[in-house]
Amino acid sequence: MDIHLSKESEVPLRQQLTEQIVFSIASGKLRTGQQLPSVRSLARRLKIHHNTVSEVYQDLVRHTWVTRQRGSRHVVGFPEEGETSGADKNLDDFINGAIRSAREKGYSLQALRDRVYRRLLAQPADHILVVEADAALREIMRVEIQQALGWRVKARSQNELRTSPELAIGAQVTAPHYAMVEVEPLVPKRRPAVSITFSGADEYVEMVRGLRDPSVISVVSVSGILLKTARGLLAPALGRRHELRELLVVPGDQFDLRAADIAFCDSLVFGGVRCPRKVHYHLVASECLQYLASTLSLAKTHPKAIPGVPV
Repeated sequence: MDIHLSKESEVPLRQQLTEQIVFSIASGKLRTGQQLPSVRSLARRLKIHHNTVSEVYQDLVRHTWVTRQRGSRHVVGFPEEGETSGADKNLDDFINGAIRSAREKGYSLQALRDRVYRRLLAQPADHILVVEADAALREIMRVEIQQALGWRVKARSQNELRTSPELAIGAQVTAPHYAMVEVEPLVPKRRPAVSITFSGADEYVEMVRGLRDPSVISVVSVSGILLKTARGLLAPALGRRHELRELLVVPGDQFDLRAADIAFCDSLVFGGVRCPRKVHYHLVASECLQYLASTLSLAKTHPKAIPGVPV
């Protein structure tokens, strides 16, 4: 590289070096795939601190002028063959081409990023994003929705969505109705969040109330919130006649509860519980699953449709 730096100039050395390397690439003096000198060798040659060269190289990588490869090598342009999979390389080539074209037409990287972000948000959903503050509850919802609808489902908290709004890209967001006030402002208006309600417990309370003999009732869940709720809901039916046992467990564990007369289990633990009478409690109400399914179907056939508004 033909680099000449002046320590007497008011222009910082870092800026001088950056601009000269970029110009060398833009003018064709440095070709795609050409390896740059190592940080220390270039620093010695230019008689500057190696941290200055390192920072310049990092800036060039961030702005896609240079690619960092194995062994701390830096090369101009795209990664070498074999550095990425074929599909990833094709996508990276496409993105890099779009960046170059935008630059040539005078658009800033900020303008490109903002436009791409808006366009991505406007695309039909290709997965579902469950938003709920409690990690255990959102995992139960994620699994139930994925099993019921067959869609890819992710789960995040409200705070994660707030700090990383790009999580909404390509997602049909869904959240419990009590969280909608927080969630709705965080998602695109063109694809509003779908509200979830939880299944009722009346039939389970009646099941306990109908027991003739004193019994042991177990509630098994990965969620402390569900256990606490079950305790309050079942209390009137339990009275002093029946014994309640609560188990806060980890998904995948096996439990022998054959001593219990009834075991109420959430969707993450149901398969691992052995009990003569185990009851599967589905957290997400079936009508909500049906509505979510219809929303996704409508979005595919009428991309501009808004849930709840007739087409």
